[in-house]
Amino acid sequence: MNNTQLKSPPPAFAEAKNPRQKARAAGMDPNRWYVVEYDNAIKAGEVKEVTFWKTSIALYRGEDGQLAAMRNICPHRQLKLTHGAVDKCNLRCAYHGWSFSREGKLEDYSHDSFGKPLIKRQVQTYPVQVRYGLIWLFPGDPELAGEFQIPEIPELTCADPWANFVADLTWGTHHSMVMDNICDFSHAFLHRKYKPFTDAKLTHHEADENKVYLTYDTFMAGGRISGIFVDRNRVNTRHIELCYEYPYQWTNTGDSIKNWSFMLPIDEKTTRVFFLFYFDALTIPFISMKTPKWLTQLVLNIAKPLVFKPILMEDGIALEAEMEAYQNYWDEPPIELNPVVPMFQRLTARKWEDYLNRKAPTVAALAD
Repeated sequence: MNNTQLKSPPPAFAEAKNPRQKARAAGMDPNRWYVVEYDNAIKAGEVKEVTFWKTSIALYRGEDGQLAAMRNICPHRQLKLTHGAVDKCNLRCAYHGWSFSREGKLEDYSHDSFGKPLIKRQVQTYPVQVRYGLIWLFPGDPELAGEFQIPEIPELTCADPWANFVADLTWGTHHSMVMDNICDFSHAFLHRKYKPFTDAKLTHHEADENKVYLTYDTFMAGGRISGIFVDRNRVNTRHIELCYEYPYQWTNTGDSIKNWSFMLPIDEKTTRVFFLFYFDALTIPFISMKTPKWLTQLVLNIAKPLVFKPILMEDGIALEAEMEAYQNYWDEPPIELNPVVPMFQRLTARKWEDYLNRKAPTVAALAD
């Protein structure tokens, strides 16, 4: 008989003993707005499944063009409603044809000769908005949706918006690892081929109950391609600001190159991330003038698959390897040279703990 004992899994949130373990077991507070899909990914009459922290949601667009979202489960036989079809502005289950309105109310069950379905509750629905070409969903308490705001990006809503693009990737890793990665500039070696940043030195960091703010002195965009188009005479590319503004992250280089990162936590081991980059202007070799917006957009469209996506894919490879390693070595002492990384982890853990504490009295009341 093999006496080798199987490695125990990482601890649950309540049993975690340090900030790293706490963060790796934390979900994300559903009482925030989260990006779940591109606006143009769902046409009129289409339905698509999206997942927020192990909760399957049916996201669909009625024939009138309006979006709606509801829990992806029919109360009859519990089939996913995404197996069904959009019928005008309702969502109809594939099995018995039960039709639910945007408000989650059963409006048609198509076989009334068998009696009226005894449904005590309507299907749970979720607030939905479209901003910056992205679909935002509020997976928590709908009554709280008005208390929380989608990040304001005036550079994209002004009369002359900046050139921009969105890149998204789905990685087999926990969302807290993603945040550690995109804010920690000590991993320049990973990106030695493209050199998005080099020689980073942490110059400032601070935190409060909602965010972690930090700055680096570093050389930005030093790659063979990216370095050509950055206007170093006009933009300070030796300094960058970053902020983990729960649950989002943003960066700012010289008030000319900016980025927001929006995480969609799917489960403990899967995260989809939407990276929204926007640029004031670039420079064209041998031309000193500031590029017009249309030309900046053209250059960005070309650079997205050639530069930005490959860099992000390098991060994904490292993060998935880190996730696998954590499953086996979660009890190893955490070693962090960058002092901001534990700050990210404490913020993630604290927000999740706050949510669980708020949720507990409600669950207890329902049980009574």
